[in-house]
Amino acid sequence: MKILITGGSSGIGKDMAKILAKKENEIIIVARDENKLNETKKELEKAGANVTCIVSDLSKEENCIEIHKKVQNVDILINNAGFGDCGSFEKTNLEKEINMIKTNIIAYHILTKLYLIDMKKKNSGKILNVASIAGFMPGPLMATYYATKSYVVRLSEAIREELKKEKSKVQISILCPGPVETNFNKVANVKFKIREAKSIDVAKYAIKNLEKGKFYIIPGIDVKLARMGAKIFPTKLVGKVAYMVQKRKLGGEN
Repeated sequence: MKILITGGSSGIGKDMAKILAKKENEIIIVARDENKLNETKKELEKAGANVTCIVSDLSKEENCIEIHKKVQNVDILINNAGFGDCGSFEKTNLEKEINMIKTNIIAYHILTKLYLIDMKKKNSGKILNVASIAGFMPGPLMATYYATKSYVVRLSEAIREELKKEKSKVQISILCPGPVETNFNKVANVKFKIREAKSIDVAKYAIKNLEKGKFYIIPGIDVKLARMGAKIFPTKLVGKVAYMVQKRKLGGEN
């Protein structure tokens, strides 16, 4: 199979690539850091995969379109590239937030749409959009990040229903983990004070459930309970709890 993974040079994206490489797939990994991409390529090739690296900044729309032109006949698209930021909304950096929106939303939107069109023509293929448990709740002190993940969740849910009504064999899924031990924390200026899942464990769970055709892929009983709580309790209460959790990460910022 031919698999395209954005954000494939580190974290969950890299670990998913490692798992898929063992199945002798053709893997295309996309990221901005050329050195990390080349290091990852060597690791994946040892596992038997045919690997192509694409150095690209997905915050630029034209790069997303160019990737689609370059990489055709994809069987699995994994939209994984993304980052966050933490702090009061009026204090966080606007430029960083705009780049976050472009990477976390616009890139996902463009690639999902273009590859979905291709997959529907052949009536096969899988798309995995990496969201977050954050996509199911408000996120004071990480407002922009939570909002971007909510977009990914709602977009994917809508597409799933369209595919279902059309009786299409194309599959879309969303991966919604809680805190994970990755480079995300450093980029987001945040330190979690609750248990973080291991990236490789999340990746294994994601691939296993993607292959089973699951739509909501939510690793960990605690994360599943968090989603259930977000559905049951009033949004106002969920927002208060989220604020307290985020405030602890920031060491008490007001």
